[in-house]
Amino acid sequence: MYQLLSDLSIIEVSSFVASPTAGLYCAQMGAEVIRVDHTAGGLDYDRYMLTKEGRSLSWENLNRAKKSVALDLRSDEGRELCVELAAKTGQCITNLPEKSFLSHAAMAAKRDDMISVRIMGWHDGRQAMDFTVNAASGYPLMTGPEEWDPETAPPISQPLPAWDFITGAYSAFSLMTALHHRTATGHGSEMRVPLGDVAIGTMANSGTLAEMLYRGSDRQRLGNAIWGAFGRDFQSKDGKRFMVAALTPKQWTGLVEAFIVAEPIAALEKELGVDFNAGDRPRFENRHRLFDIFQAAAEAEDYAELSRRMAAHGCTFEHYRSHYEAAQDPDLVANNPLFGPSPANPSGFEYPATRSFANLPEHEVGDPAPAPYLGQHSEEVLADRLGLSSGAIAKLVDAGTVARSDKNANYEYR
Repeated sequence: MYQLLSDLSIIEVSSFVASPTAGLYCAQMGAEVIRVDHTAGGLDYDRYMLTKEGRSLSWENLNRAKKSVALDLRSDEGRELCVELAAKTGQCITNLPEKSFLSHAAMAAKRDDMISVRIMGWHDGRQAMDFTVNAASGYPLMTGPEEWDPETAPPISQPLPAWDFITGAYSAFSLMTALHHRTATGHGSEMRVPLGDVAIGTMANSGTLAEMLYRGSDRQRLGNAIWGAFGRDFQSKDGKRFMVAALTPKQWTGLVEAFIVAEPIAALEKELGVDFNAGDRPRFENRHRLFDIFQAAAEAEDYAELSRRMAAHGCTFEHYRSHYEAAQDPDLVANNPLFGPSPANPSGFEYPATRSFANLPEHEVGDPAPAPYLGQHSEEVLADRLGLSSGAIAKLVDAGTVARSDKNANYEYR
């Protein structure tokens, strides 16, 4: 937690991954992010995996350092309160449809310099989610063993919702852009960020779209090999599987020295009439012959000795870990300043929590903050933001329009 955005307040009305991620990144830089949900929780409030008490670990981690307001968003009064909160605050992140009660027009009618960042499915209004967008992008048909038949092999969808997280980051960037524009001009902005455009646009920015059109066909599957460069997984004598990559002359030379394969590499260069120090192309085009040499060297030694030499020669490598192994790895977690002590999580489960991904040496970084209980800040925010009296808030609570904290609620297996 940094406090660089401590003068910024944001209303977030969202669910699932992309939209909460945008708010999370702002909160980790010090912004006051007020998440507004329906009184029973948003669509993601009980997203798997749940603790035995029924608390979602996904929701808990995507909503750290935020405040929570719970309103009856199915009622006219609850919806009007939500729009009023957004307008009073001046900036809103949401993934509700534009034609919902929280349209930009509805918020801008109350504040002409309103900023809204809306995460959509596709640019034309069709619904989408990470896993369906990924199917459209072509990447699942590029993934898999090299020997698979391209005509009959199944797609392989990645388990990480990468497009959601990229979209969340781009949405936070879009919000900062709109804020800068408003400071300069006094004008608000409606920002729409389609998840599908983030995926297809990223494909284009990477050069892949141009490559496909230029070659007039799909790229072949490469297994775990790196496209256009030297890199792949290898297995050591003691069964450790690890990944290496060489995209620079220094990285290539380091691998040759660490694996002690200079002689067979020189012999292969002579046989093929190539210079593997000349760049990525000769290494990639002759990758299978090179892989055979490196795998023969790898399986002759234990990983501990190979990794020692690779580290000594400045190689780029890492051994494969399971998620569970990564969560317990001291280098990745326990000794990593990214993580701080466990805050008082709503789940009651203690575990390391992340600070901001950015490391700012000149600024003090605080400990990770907990996620809120649903409705924990309803009364505080309605009083401070809308100026409602305690009596008025009590009437809204009694009417079911506003909900207080669900800290003591029983949510087991909802």
